[in-house]
Amino acid sequence: MKNVRVLDCTLRDGGRIIDCAFPDREIKEMTDRLANAKIDIIEVGFLRDWRKVNYHGNSTFFTDVDQIKPYINRENKSTIYTAFIDYGMCDIDSLKPYDGTSIDAIRFGFTKKDYTEEKNEILRWIRIIKERGYKLFIQGVNSLNYSDRELLEIVDMVNSVHPYSFGIVDTYGAMYIDDVDRLYGLIDHNMLPDICINFHSHNNYQLSFAFAQEVIKLSGTSNRQIIIDGTLGGMGKVAGNLNTELIIDYLVRKKRYDYEFEDILDILDDYVYKYSLNHKWGYSTTAMMAGVYKSHPNNVIYLTEKFRLDTKDIGKLLSMIDPVTRQKYDYNNIERLYTEYIADKIDDHETIAQLKHLTEGKEVLVMAPGNTLNTHREQIDTYINKNQPIVVSVNFVAEDPNAYAFFGNQKRYARLAAKRIGRNVIISSNVKADNDGDLVVNYHSLINRGYKYFENSTIMLLNMLKRVSPRKIVIAGFDGFSEENEKNYSDNSFQNDRHISEFSVLNKEVAQMYKEIKETVYPECIIKLLTPSLYENEE
Repeated sequence: MKNVRVLDCTLRDGGRIIDCAFPDREIKEMTDRLANAKIDIIEVGFLRDWRKVNYHGNSTFFTDVDQIKPYINRENKSTIYTAFIDYGMCDIDSLKPYDGTSIDAIRFGFTKKDYTEEKNEILRWIRIIKERGYKLFIQGVNSLNYSDRELLEIVDMVNSVHPYSFGIVDTYGAMYIDDVDRLYGLIDHNMLPDICINFHSHNNYQLSFAFAQEVIKLSGTSNRQIIIDGTLGGMGKVAGNLNTELIIDYLVRKKRYDYEFEDILDILDDYVYKYSLNHKWGYSTTAMMAGVYKSHPNNVIYLTEKFRLDTKDIGKLLSMIDPVTRQKYDYNNIERLYTEYIADKIDDHETIAQLKHLTEGKEVLVMAPGNTLNTHREQIDTYINKNQPIVVSVNFVAEDPNAYAFFGNQKRYARLAAKRIGRNVIISSNVKADNDGDLVVNYHSLINRGYKYFENSTIMLLNMLKRVSPRKIVIAGFDGFSEENEKNYSDNSFQNDRHISEFSVLNKEVAQMYKEIKETVYPECIIKLLTPSLYENEE
């Protein structure tokens, strides 16, 4: 008995790229031919709320199970037909009981936010689906969004309601193989053995086919029944899905399953190919960005089509959207962020080339504004006299007239206008220059919006130096922030007691960013601390 089944969701997830606007004739012919090709489970479309969606045919956005009846072929008794319900997007109370003439199963999807805020209502929807006689497939949207502990809580719930299957869902195409291994192992070891694992991926990293093979391999360790989702031609928004034809060919060749592979290719040619001529899907660097930032595909589509942005700019803009908001789409928010981004973005290739000429293969001393610049002044002076490094100060002007001053902070830049006269000054593009001689570096290349405190100026400077290839970076005054010290800075004008309560998180994030930079540039560039620092553990 085979333990792997294929669910084709071309008419549902694949159809999202054409707003599910399949002609009725195509829906009928595709479901018939998929069943004849021995596809195990066919997802016919969505079930939406009849109060919000007007169904007039030629669509797989259905509002009533009776509307799906014409597309069900009962000649093949082993085929399971299903439709997808998103929590909050269907009138669950109007769901008609299963009577054997329409779909057999319902796949029910909800987000972590849904489950956290409305658990009891989600459980009510689950009860209704089961009580009305349908096989229940539970799909927890974006499996990567759950911690191990949270996922085990979901598995406990799954065990208690006992669905037909539970899904591992790579909603944003952001998984790697080790994520699949971790999630599968956690679920397989804790979920009742007669509940199927249903795997659904998106192909942002071109890994969907590899994931499918990995899940099949993992299933052999426990004989768990598994279901693999795919679409013909990988059809779907942005990067698309696992190609049904690829997994079918694999199962026919490697497992000797009896799918009709050539019939699958004919269905692909007859119905899906024409859509690929006018609607682009599949791997692209923008699709990769959607995976990296775990973003709803509509955000990527909007940025690509509306603003004609370069790929790196799309990534920067996605990083500006709050991670939770990023999983939805708000075009007004995107336009606001686009305006903000363009205001700060510059072409800094000439500046970087100039700085690279200055620093490449040389030693740089970064002077951050910590109080150890005062307490360890003699040690710093001795180091400078002995090694003759290029000196770059952070948000202040050093005494050495040959030193460079880097400013990532507008207030510090403005306050030191007099001291900057005649000095070498580098600023990030979020700082508004008052001197045409300042070297301006693209702000967005200096920050990592994955962190709350991404605008730490010392980290910004290190990210700039990463681009200009020094041989060695030595840092003084990079003390960290202590609630116990009355003086965290070399200059009292830096002191700001309003943020003392945030020092713990700030230190943790700066330490992590510092560590990431060190590991990235090593061994081409060595980064060392010259004066005592809370970040010494990262040495």
